[in-house]
Amino acid sequence: MIILRNICEQFSSVLGFFGRLVIFCLIVAMLYEVIARYVFGAPTLWAFDISYMLNGSIFLLGAAYSLQKDAHVRIDFLSQKFPRRVQQILNGLVYLLVMAPIGFAFTNVAATKALKAFNTGELESVSPWAPHVWPFYTVIALGLLAFSLQFIVEAVNYLSGAKTPGETNTERQDLES
Repeated sequence: MIILRNICEQFSSVLGFFGRLVIFCLIVAMLYEVIARYVFGAPTLWAFDISYMLNGSIFLLGAAYSLQKDAHVRIDFLSQKFPRRVQQILNGLVYLLVMAPIGFAFTNVAATKALKAFNTGELESVSPWAPHVWPFYTVIALGLLAFSLQFIVEAVNYLSGAKTPGETNTERQDLES
């Protein structure tokens, strides 16, 4: 079980790293577009498509990593009133029985759509550039898969008592020392 957890967390970390790289790609692409448009008067055909595809990729590549590091917004004004163990069980069950199945359902839809787009050679239909969409759909499916797997890892961590809602790794390390 520990090996599977480590594999899932490593997968989330790797996708988070690629998400950070994609941010730089987006910056370079947008800078190029601005310079081409306003300095040389030659706007690109691909800037809009690249911007929405890379923005979506950043979000999905970083989702599992954000969940792993508790770097997301948590709204727990009601559950924080419960005892610590009840909070852990509640979070674990919600992640395991609600969030993970929803995530896997979305992963299935995204993977099916990516495979169909690859097999048919689907192009972006509203774009003058008309890029292939299967790479973007594949990133969506991978990001959702990592997110779903991370929900299971987090559920196990909560149910085993290894993690407490709203408590970051830094706070745990401070308490242990």
